[in-house]
Amino acid sequence: MHPLVFALATTFLITPTLAAETLVVGVQESGTVQWEIQTIKNLGLDTKHGLDLQIRPLADSRAGQIALQAGAVDVILSDFVWVSIQRSEGNMVTMVPHSLAVGGLMVPADSPIASVADLAGKTIAVSGSPVDKSWIILQAFYNQATSGTLSTDASARFGAPPLVNELLTTGGVDAALNFWQWNARAKVAGMTELLSVADMLETLGVAEQPPLLGWTFSDQIAATKTAAITAFLDASFEAKAVLRTDDTAWDKLTELMGASGDPALFTQLRDDYRAGIVSGYDPADTAAAEATFALLAQYGGAELVGDQTELAPGTFWEGYRK
Repeated sequence: MHPLVFALATTFLITPTLAAETLVVGVQESGTVQWEIQTIKNLGLDTKHGLDLQIRPLADSRAGQIALQAGAVDVILSDFVWVSIQRSEGNMVTMVPHSLAVGGLMVPADSPIASVADLAGKTIAVSGSPVDKSWIILQAFYNQATSGTLSTDASARFGAPPLVNELLTTGGVDAALNFWQWNARAKVAGMTELLSVADMLETLGVAEQPPLLGWTFSDQIAATKTAAITAFLDASFEAKAVLRTDDTAWDKLTELMGASGDPALFTQLRDDYRAGIVSGYDPADTAAAEATFALLAQYGGAELVGDQTELAPGTFWEGYRK
């Protein structure tokens, strides 16, 4: 064998294959985030970006926060308010935006409620608790529009998203404030969105929609698994771009969406999801999140945001830009 050929062959044989970067991501089993994760897998984007992506199912958002703090997972999906509060308390977590999707106020198609002022004397079903962020924003919007206090002018019934939808569609309440994916189902059932949370925020002075949810991880993971985090975020943004523009990418998600055999629901869920897709990320562009946090602090108080009135520095990770 020619010496040069032998040398090249030897080099090829002894050169080690670079190991994929491992990242453990906790994902809520019933969450719409599954759609992006499945798209990453369907398109092989984890492999493309040199990532060994390991998924751990989570029961709910609280379980994810516990798993992250315990070190059982590297990344979860959480909201920027929780991240800011954690940082202010010394638990140094950070995030990169995942979704702009927000819920809204739904009413029956023939409802006499034509504006937020008409909520006085009515009963509203609210997904979550009295400190649900959308409920706080609706109260702020109502106060600005009427100078009144919604929590005393109207009755609120708090519950899980399916119950909220059931109460609305069966006439058990006059209006409902729910997450976007449940509102999509209500729309298909004939309900109307009177106001989205994005509409409310814009009227309240938050011109751009804040990234309410983001991929969340500790500063330590950001430092020790920088390559893995970066690879995951690259795959995430690539999947988002595909889901935003390619209808065929959705064909394999129908069952996961709970829309098998229901084309109207499938289309509504797909289109509403697309409306919340994040197309880029600049860690210095935090004005919308800062303004929203200030509103939540003003109207939600310590029960929602603790002693903080401002977004904590470092809430959005400065180690990535898209």
